[in-house]
Amino acid sequence: MQQVKAEIIAIGDELLYGQIMDTNSHWISQELDLMGVKVVRKTTVGDNRKDILTAFAEAEQRANLILITGGLGPTQDDLTKPLLAEYFGCEIIEFPEAVEAVTSFFKRRGREMTQLNILQGYLPSCCTYVPNEVGTAPGMWFEKNESYWMSMPGVPHEMKKLMKDFVLPKLPEIFDLPVIYHKMIKTAGIGESWLADLIKDWENNLPEHIRLAYLPSLGHVKLRLTAFGQDKVQLANEVEHQIQAVMPLIDKYVYGYDEETLESAIGKLLKNAGKTLALAESCSGGYVSHLVTTVPGSSEYFQGSVVAYHNQFKEQILGVNVETLRSFGAVSEKTASEMAEGVRNLFGSDFGLASTGIAGPDGGTDEKPVGTVWIACAGEGFLETRKLQLTQDRMLNIQLTGVSVLNLLRNCFNQNNK
Repeated sequence: MQQVKAEIIAIGDELLYGQIMDTNSHWISQELDLMGVKVVRKTTVGDNRKDILTAFAEAEQRANLILITGGLGPTQDDLTKPLLAEYFGCEIIEFPEAVEAVTSFFKRRGREMTQLNILQGYLPSCCTYVPNEVGTAPGMWFEKNESYWMSMPGVPHEMKKLMKDFVLPKLPEIFDLPVIYHKMIKTAGIGESWLADLIKDWENNLPEHIRLAYLPSLGHVKLRLTAFGQDKVQLANEVEHQIQAVMPLIDKYVYGYDEETLESAIGKLLKNAGKTLALAESCSGGYVSHLVTTVPGSSEYFQGSVVAYHNQFKEQILGVNVETLRSFGAVSEKTASEMAEGVRNLFGSDFGLASTGIAGPDGGTDEKPVGTVWIACAGEGFLETRKLQLTQDRMLNIQLTGVSVLNLLRNCFNQNNK
């Protein structure tokens, strides 16, 4: 079985200038990896004719599959379409179905068409037109010798739609792909090195055809198990057996699998138990509420929140005792506890969560440096608090607080709903 090699070419000056981050290449690489396609290179090219044509020629020498993003807009600096026509030696002609799709797109949105917009329905005659149902720039599929090319818009949601609907389903039709099975275990509340030490014996005894990768991110560590073989069902069963073997060691840190997020896992717990939640935020500034409400259906269990940044509103709205603030300060275990209990009482919820701290970069003291955060979870008959010592970076501190608050709720839920 021949290894299928892919190259991703991201086109646009804005990528080189750092004005836009290339999240497309990262996402594409993940999707191709799941199908057993090896990405051998990612190339970023500016809006320059010579550089783009060179990138095309070099990619053809390295890869069977070339995926191109960007440069498909209607303006003169968008060079991808004319240069693909030049590279493949064909002219740009009208594709009536593409023109109709662009026209319908504007009509549905009540927007006026321009001649430049109509020209987006003109494509290289040697390409296969791939409809873009969520944008105006069509996808273009090319075949040359033993290589296959797909050109897509750089807008992430448009690119993903084309990949999911056209490119990924097409790959098994043209390539003899290996059988690869991935399973992701998601954890929170434990660092990568501690987790690795905890499961080292299990890891060392994994079969040769099952590999483990540690994928740390802010407040989380993902364990990715990848199995190689001939039968996907058999591989899935083998991976599940390995997960069951390691779970006694890590169960209290595991919140979900694969695409599940911490906030969606918590939402499932609350929804299934018929429990409700309210939030009192200070240093996190509403970020935890944002995470909770990204989950569809969160209105079934999320009652509401109070962002009490100023002490006056910690007192007046959440009922924090003025003596608590005077004696212990806003950033303290006592204040966090009263905020959690206060917001729970205010909304009549089953759980109350609170965060208060010094996000930075200013405001720290020797006793309470930047990154000092107290979080609390209050429920029927219990109150749990945690002190966090985070970083000097404001946004990191807000994000890490969000993960820690939600993970505290998860732990409290599991401990008090057995």
